Amino acid sequence: MNIETAQRDFGVTFSDSELLQSALTHRSYLNETPNPTVRDNERLEFLGDAVLDFITGEYLYHHFPDVKEGELTSLRSALVRTEMLADFAGRINLGAHIFMGKGEEETGGRERPAILCGAFEALVGALYLDQGLDAVRKLVTPFIEAEIGTILRTKSHHDAKSRFQELAQSIHKITPHYKTIGEEGPDHNKTFTVAVYLDETEYGRGKGSNKQRAAQAAARVALAKLHAEVEES
Repeated sequence: MNIETAQRDFGVTFSDSELLQSALTHRSYLNETPNPTVRDNERLEFLGDAVLDFITGEYLYHHFPDVKEGELTSLRSALVRTEMLADFAGRINLGAHIFMGKGEEETGGRERPAILCGAFEALVGALYLDQGLDAVRKLVTPFIEAEIGTILRTKSHHDAKSRFQELAQSIHKITPHYKTIGEEGPDHNKTFTVAVYLDETEYGRGKGSNKQRAAQAAARVALAKLHAEVEES
């Protein structure tokens, strides 16, 4: 990895380049590297997750003074969910700069939402340690501002499973059912895949760090499909 190219893509410059290198090191890389000199990014991911929650919550608190706590919580969840953070990572070409094992890369690791989300969180954690909250705000705020309008307009921060069930019952008179169709990763960091069906027809599938998050992701996909069907009819 070229540190200078990575920093140019990210729009940040680190004082401690080892922090950045650690943020971009997936555990699979260490499994295939004898005597590694850098840690994987899981501790930084843990820290970055907390920092993102704070930065996002702070932004929403100041920009939506009349919105109640429950709605603010839903908005924050929509902004920091796995798929959204993976999308943010894609916008700065983060996947191209991750150190990962050959096996992980060959199975699509650079495009896997859970890995991209984790790397984005780790980048945030590393940037916080390197330069503090102001630098993180500068990185994260443009992403929030780019998405918050769409989230509010589409109401995608509301519970997707409930919305899909209401719409499916209204249109098709069918109650959706969910099925876990896959899981991957070690016990401490699993990614689940859940599909949602109307009768025997699959309407969407999603991934998440637990089954509930994966089901919500599947419901969001299904909602989009159902809305498209309504528009076409």
